[in-house]
Amino acid sequence: MANFPQHSLIMVGILLTILVIASIIVWRKNKFDLSKDHTELVQRTQSWWWMIGLILGAFFLGQKATTIFFAFISFLALKEFYSITPIRAVDRRLIFWAYLSIPFQYYFAYIQWYGMFIILIPVYMFLLLPFRAVLIGETQGFIKANSTIQWSLMLCVFGFSHIAYLANLDRVHPEAGFTGLLLYLIFITQFNDVSQYVSGKLLGKRKIIPKVSPNKTWGGFLGGLVITTILAALLAPYLTILTWQKGLFAGILIATSGFIGDVVLSSVKRDLGIKDSGSLIPGHGGLLDRVDSLMYSIPLFFHYFYYITKEFAI
Repeated sequence: MANFPQHSLIMVGILLTILVIASIIVWRKNKFDLSKDHTELVQRTQSWWWMIGLILGAFFLGQKATTIFFAFISFLALKEFYSITPIRAVDRRLIFWAYLSIPFQYYFAYIQWYGMFIILIPVYMFLLLPFRAVLIGETQGFIKANSTIQWSLMLCVFGFSHIAYLANLDRVHPEAGFTGLLLYLIFITQFNDVSQYVSGKLLGKRKIIPKVSPNKTWGGFLGGLVITTILAALLAPYLTILTWQKGLFAGILIATSGFIGDVVLSSVKRDLGIKDSGSLIPGHGGLLDRVDSLMYSIPLFFHYFYYITKEFAI
């Protein structure tokens, strides 16, 4: 259990306890409340067990396995993105290069080569892909094809890969390890989704952007923001090297960026006329439906954490 120091182990225990309680509640509703169909709720709970199990399994195997695991998540997210967006047949040759960037991006994250990690996709891939498209010789739809592929790389690979860099960063709490930092980021982001949903049900009246996401309200957003920020401040000194004051700002950043990630992907789905990005995760839809908040919260939290903790760098 070397990769789960005391504080991380306690956090894992809390997560599993929450899951057990949720599973019991769902089981009772499914068994005794026959007036409603609880199939989706059951599927959601079962999927959470699988998702948390896979994440914890990767953490248990260490930083290299964790890096490979998140690289695979990036691959699946990118694949799902291309499955829902209209792509020209000739663009498959561009997509090959997009996929090829994944192992390089995550390798640079693993060896902590910050310079190459931070410019591989937004500089080299962004310059390479249009040139490769020129060599194909098809100009019809050139701008749309390149912008779609480049933006998908930013979301699914570049932004998400920052969590792999965090996994290999040496600025960790001695009683929490790298798992504590990742659990903090993932848990706070996902908790923000839940708290905004619950706050919206209880307090939501005035809608924020009804044309994009009719269920998003100011009450839900602000309620989730307050709850998430408080939790982030409380957990920061326990799971990370951040003080509670710095954790307070981290909570604001994660809550806000998570909300933005959610509504941005909602805009994509509305543009395409679909409800879910896929069916990979029963009860949740596609992978993009589950990691949309993380695609924004991960890179923004990373840069905040990376620069605020420079004094801990060796």
